[in-house]
Formats: sequence, C-alpha cells, structure tokens
Amino acid sequence: MGDPLTIADSEQRRPIRVLVVDDQRIVCEGIASLLSLQDGIAVVGMAFDGQQAIARAAELQPDVVLMDVRMPVLNGIAATRVIRRDMPECQVLVLTTFDDDEYIVEALDAGVVGYLLKDIPAHDLAQAIQAAHKRLYLFDRAIGGKVVAALRESASAQRSLLPPSEAAPAAIKTPALSSREIDVLRLIAQGASNREIAQALVISEGTVKAHISHILSRLGLRDRTQAALLARERGWV
Repeated sequence: MGDPLTIADSEQRRPIRVLVVDDQRIVCEGIASLLSLQDGIAVVGMAFDGQQAIARAAELQPDVVLMDVRMPVLNGIAATRVIRRDMPECQVLVLTTFDDDEYIVEALDAGVVGYLLKDIPAHDLAQAIQAAHKRLYLFDRAIGGKVVAALRESASAQRSLLPPSEAAPAAIKTPALSSREIDVLRLIAQGASNREIAQALVISEGTVKAHISHILSRLGLRDRTQAALLARERGWV
C-alpha cells in the first residue's frame, strides 16, 4: 500500500480532464489548443454538438465539460441536463457568445457551475475551469446582474404559486433550517464538496447528503447550484 501523503500529492497534481464542446470546429480546436498550453489542464476530447457531448462525456469521463449553448442536433442546455443527471461528479461550465436571459436561466436550471462569454482570456478560462472543478460557481461580470435578476424572478414566480399565507416576501420569510443545515448551506455557497463539508463539520458524507436533500426540499430548489446562488443572493451566507 502506498504512502497516503504520496497518493494525496499525486491526486493533487493530476491535471483536470476537460471535454471541449462547440459546434464550430475551428473554434473548438482553437479553445482546445489554448487550454492544452495551460498548466494543470488536459484536454481529453472535443465534441461538436450536444449529442456528441453526451456520448464523449460518457466515454472519456472528464472532470469538466466546457459547453457551448446554441448547437445543432442537441443544444448545450439539453446536453447539460443529461450529463449532470448521469455524471453528477462532472461539472459543466458554459462558454458561449450568447448572454440572453433565457439561456442563462435555463443553464442555471440545468445545473451548470458557471456561465462565461467567449471573450475571456485563455489564462482566466483556465482558472475558471480549475474553480469549476472545485464546484466554485463563476459567472461572467457582464451577466452577473442578469443572474441575480433571474434568481429573483424565479423566487417570485415560485411564491406566486403558493397560497397567500405561504407567499411571504423572501426578505421576511426565514426557511425552517436547523443550525447544522445552515452550516452546510454556507459551505455549499463557498463551493465545498460533500467530502470537504463532512471534514469541516466532522460528520459523515451520508449525513451531508441527507442535510442537502432536506435543504433543497425546504427551499424548493433542484440542486446545490441553485442553493448556493440563492443563499448568496438573499444574504444568508
């Protein structure tokens, strides 16, 4: 059996495996070439539509998928839903030229860990991929306001479906979470993985998963990405 420290060091040095997805082949190849020059990143493959992205992700098991939005056959949002469902450990980071509100909202709903525009410098993109691998949520400065607006609109729409007695303003209504669940929510918002949360709170990963499930149920959210964004937007963390 190997030295635990040696094993840990080896895992830390392992490059982040990235699948690049873009329907414009020359753009896809250009992004892949630029990323291959960045330390700590290994481009393991490319795909040119959403359907190929799903197949290649299943085949290559990347850590991060760099996903375009508007593509033929199957768009990036639909592909993201499948990848996040079938490969929950694989993070999806959108890289696109489109900053439409609809795309941003749908990408968040699909479970992306970030939404970036293609004018980002290669070095910054590499750092964004490293952050995405750690489940840190990143959004282009140009669309930051749209992300917050989308969250507010979504929260407002959800409240409008509740009975009047339950549709209190978010600023007034406090979710019925325990102090431990609040601790878990704070760590989620900081981008911590289940293992990191378990280590920080000295609990098992199974208990962390149970807390997260309860948090999502109580807040009416679909995934931890929405929980983190909502927590930050409402000032809970």
